[in-house]
Amino acid sequence: MSLIQLEQIYKIYNEGKENEVRALNGVTLSIGRGEFVSIIGASGSGKSTLMNVLGCLDLPTRGSYHLNGKLASRMNDDELSHIRNVEIGFIFQGYNLIPALDALENVELPLIYQGVGAEKRARIAREALERVGLGDRVHNYPSQMSGGQQQRVAIARAISTGAPILMADEPTGALDSKTGEQVLGILRQLHKEQGTTVLLITHDNKVAAAAERVIRIADGQIVVDCPREEIAL
Repeated sequence: MSLIQLEQIYKIYNEGKENEVRALNGVTLSIGRGEFVSIIGASGSGKSTLMNVLGCLDLPTRGSYHLNGKLASRMNDDELSHIRNVEIGFIFQGYNLIPALDALENVELPLIYQGVGAEKRARIAREALERVGLGDRVHNYPSQMSGGQQQRVAIARAISTGAPILMADEPTGALDSKTGEQVLGILRQLHKEQGTTVLLITHDNKVAAAAERVIRIADGQIVVDCPREEIAL
């Protein structure tokens, strides 16, 4: 079975009413373990809704979503929260770091939720920061770091849990092109060296080109799904 399997997923707002909106309109999708996939679409295409479903942040109106063999589309809030803590590492455009915590403490946060002891989580967090090139910045606060450094802290936080999936939502959107390419390089490295499944959500063709497989969504439906080399970006 695929790591991710969507079957006829619909997300409908105001269903049956005059102003009904089908943000997702019958999406079927399979993603294998260890793939590096970009999901690209314009504003309003449905890519953010698809990300929310894939990330167990929202439930579909209809259809089934199996994640690592579990039927995520029928889980309750506690079960979904557990999936998000264990199965998925999130990286957002806005970094989502806690200003009052230093880099090490920010990376430790998801490990606290997992119940990891203080000594072990400090070691894991430090190793994750070293992996993204911030071993000398462990006690810097977000305000003391550049945007690229903050995003690398966010990546370290995402990988600290050992989650098999990294979900990156416009991870370079707030960065200049050079720094953005460095961030994409880290994602490529994690995919190559650790076999991490990476889902890269973006509106930018150049960013999407970092992946091995490209899925384009429009009007709530998948209109392109092919290897990177088969599509002009």
